[in-house]
Amino acid sequence: MKIYIAASWKHQHAVEMLTERLEAEGHQILSWLREGRPEEAFLSRTELANFIYSDEGRRVFDFCADSARGADLLIYLGPSGCDAWAEVGAAYGSGVPILGLLAKSEDVGLMRHMVSHWYSSVQALLDAVGSA
Repeated sequence: MKIYIAASWKHQHAVEMLTERLEAEGHQILSWLREGRPEEAFLSRTELANFIYSDEGRRVFDFCADSARGADLLIYLGPSGCDAWAEVGAAYGSGVPILGLLAKSEDVGLMRHMVSHWYSSVQALLDAVGSA
């Protein structure tokens, strides 16, 4: 199954671990970490703005948007910001099923209904992916 994980850069290590677990189970991960640049998380506001508007930034955007819309499943790892929620919206609008890993500090309103099921543990999420 092709899976896209929508998450903030602040969850880089969690995304890497979840990617490893899912790949070990035979899934293909459409990884923005592999397409992007890990150092993006550490850029100043000016450097980040320059990256966003660069050809490379557009390439990474296209990869993320296409992957969110074209995956067999999207996993939302919370709490994350507006970019991850935009990916959730793109997936939802394309009919891609969405599962979420809920965090206590998740700050989203009605749009949380785009996520078909929320899980409170990684293992419960992995079990659900395995039975999908």
